[in-house]
Amino acid sequence: MTVPLRHEGAGARATRPRWLAGLAVIGAFAALTWLETRRPLRGAVEPKGRHVVRNLAVAGLSAATLRALERPVVEPLAKQVDRHGWGLLPRLGLPRPVETAAAVALMDYTLYLWHVLTHRVPLLWRLHRVHHMDLDLDASTALRFHAVEMALSVPWRAAQVGLIGVRPGALTLWQNLTLLSILFHHSNLRLPIRIERRLNRLIVTPRMHGIHHSIVPEETGSNWSSGLTVWDRLHGTLLQDVPQRDVVIGVPDVRQPAEATLGKALLAPVSAPPTDRLPDGRRPARPARSPRPTRLCP
Repeated sequence: MTVPLRHEGAGARATRPRWLAGLAVIGAFAALTWLETRRPLRGAVEPKGRHVVRNLAVAGLSAATLRALERPVVEPLAKQVDRHGWGLLPRLGLPRPVETAAAVALMDYTLYLWHVLTHRVPLLWRLHRVHHMDLDLDASTALRFHAVEMALSVPWRAAQVGLIGVRPGALTLWQNLTLLSILFHHSNLRLPIRIERRLNRLIVTPRMHGIHHSIVPEETGSNWSSGLTVWDRLHGTLLQDVPQRDVVIGVPDVRQPAEATLGKALLAPVSAPPTDRLPDGRRPARPARSPRPTRLCP
């Protein structure tokens, strides 16, 4: 028998995991931000305080957009999946833990596909490029997404939930795991290389994702996974052989802090067309190395 969520006690129990998850995310962000100052992976271009405040301002607009547009669509849709068995997974009759694990994995895979589209579709790249314009990569960059990009992602998210058949519990689990994952792999945290290599067999790590934020176009076009690294491995988009000391973060045509202010970041999608050229006209490139190592470089 299902207890209606509108009952006061059940409502309190239903909202408690959301608050606990929120505290976990805030705690993870605070811990990573502190650890970045103790064991940085890359040197900073801008003062950290100014950088974090600007990214949190961009994140605040995105969060408000998601609250207004995504939550009223996606959460009721997940409830309909639970009630009526919509989508693929509920039709398979899997044990609930197996179904939940499959839902999380398929949500992660379809997020990989969305990430590829944000780089390949010109309109989406103009918006997603705001995320890549950051001259420093740290945990606050994980939250730096243009509000219009978030708005355009709502139909994709609804399709993910409806077609895969994602129930509310699996949706919440995927959302929380994804947020913790992107905070971690965007962080400027130097882990011991042996530990990171082991983690990277399964999940995206700071060194791996740092390569994706390189100004070299061929490196930006790699390492699109957000949670599990298996998607990059399956699609041949995994790149590991770039030492972090050689990675220059950002986009080629924005190289100075004065070009990456809050106002310019928000207006970037409607300003000058993006280019893969440096201000001096050169195209960033990396000399070929052979043999290519199959493990992350320090």
